[in-house]
Amino acid sequence: MLDKIDLNQKVDKATYKQIMPALASRLYTIQKLSWDANIPVIILFEGWDAAGKGTSIQRLTQHLDPRGYKLYPIRAARTYEKKRPWLWRFWLKIPRLGEWVIFDRSWYGRVLVERVENLIPEREWRRAYRDIVDFERTLADDGHLIIKFFLHISKEEQKRRFKKLTKDPLTAWHVTAEDWEHHRNYDEWTLAYEEAFERTETEWGPWTIVEATNRRHTWVKIYKTVINTLEPALGLESEPLELTPKTTPVSEEHASQPEWRVEEEQAEVISGE
Repeated sequence: MLDKIDLNQKVDKATYKQIMPALASRLYTIQKLSWDANIPVIILFEGWDAAGKGTSIQRLTQHLDPRGYKLYPIRAARTYEKKRPWLWRFWLKIPRLGEWVIFDRSWYGRVLVERVENLIPEREWRRAYRDIVDFERTLADDGHLIIKFFLHISKEEQKRRFKKLTKDPLTAWHVTAEDWEHHRNYDEWTLAYEEAFERTETEWGPWTIVEATNRRHTWVKIYKTVINTLEPALGLESEPLELTPKTTPVSEEHASQPEWRVEEEQAEVISGE
């Protein structure tokens, strides 16, 4: 499945600068409306190492009211958490009415990391598919909106980003021996991801595969997916967004850099665009 996705999709700079202010404004408005409507929202990010999960989350939260969301980076369960049902620690993090909760990785680690690295018996990670579907169904029945992102890049693109990061002493620490081990096992991870999608794709918890080779395309798709998911729940009609850039002569560009430019330049250090 993942090998059939077109990873060459991109959004050019002119289009990006044209549509992002409107997307940011709509995102902020929808967050406020979902708060007023008491709709809890769960947004989770999974994906390849170096696919841009962290920068995408940073980009998304930049235009949210910090009083209305929480961010949870998920790591391996601690000792005291292992003594309880495995989903217990995630139940503690579900959003209040009207709140947004964003997960940097999630409960899918049970059928991904713990599976591929043989950290738990096979019967446990296989049983986890049912646990996850039931968990998400319970949340959805209680009024939660669930948005699941998977940021996808090719094995070659991942290797290129790793090398680019390791060349700079300021970013080399991002790439560990474990990351390179995951890269060598790319095909095994692909099988784990594809089975997870197949077994946990539901009406109440659909997956959105984000083609993450081009950072501007990644951010636009994430923004639009969140907006398009919440608008129907709020009784709003989705407004179409044109992806055709305005024809503005170069000489007429503003002298001051827009706020989007800084993030573009930071992302380009990794993406090489």
